[in-house]
Amino acid sequence: MKSRFLALLFLLCLPLHLHAVELKISAQALEHTLKVQLFNGPNGRYYIKGGSNSACYVYADSPKVSFSGDRIVVHVHTSARLGTHLRGACIGFGLSPDADVSLLPDAEGETIGFRDARIERLSESRELNFVLMPFLSHKVPSSMKVNAADLLRKVLAQSLQSTGYDLKLDRLKIHSMQVEGDALVVDVDGDLSVN
Repeated sequence: MKSRFLALLFLLCLPLHLHAVELKISAQALEHTLKVQLFNGPNGRYYIKGGSNSACYVYADSPKVSFSGDRIVVHVHTSARLGTHLRGACIGFGLSPDADVSLLPDAEGETIGFRDARIERLSESRELNFVLMPFLSHKVPSSMKVNAADLLRKVLAQSLQSTGYDLKLDRLKIHSMQVEGDALVVDVDGDLSVN
């Protein structure tokens, strides 16, 4: 009995090698990441131009993430008051269109990233599009990046309290990512230590 316990303990203390582990990430999880990292201003807004106290402004809010074919689609609502600031008011016009950008998933070491941003829908206003294009094609993709190893390490940090075992992620390597149905499927391998 004692020898079986020691053998089990010995096996648990060896580093575990993870091979061909598949992580499935939902659209809601990506949307949550986008809200936490980018749409964290007043009322869930991201101000592209101006601010919450500005008379003239452009902001995006209400991001929705979905999958279409092999791409991730980010839909945002925008509100703009474009014109000239005069005595605390914005002399100009207001717009409130929706906009869409689609992205391809891209692995970068331990990081889930995105590339090939393609604007799918913009407003009818050239002035507003001039402001929206850099936001949609650069800011949105860079704000959705997630270091998967850091997230797993944070989850595993609670393992000692919840399981009695101290689990540590020593290494994580992302091999590929692709959209499959209603999930972003990430193929990884790595090493876990159990103490």
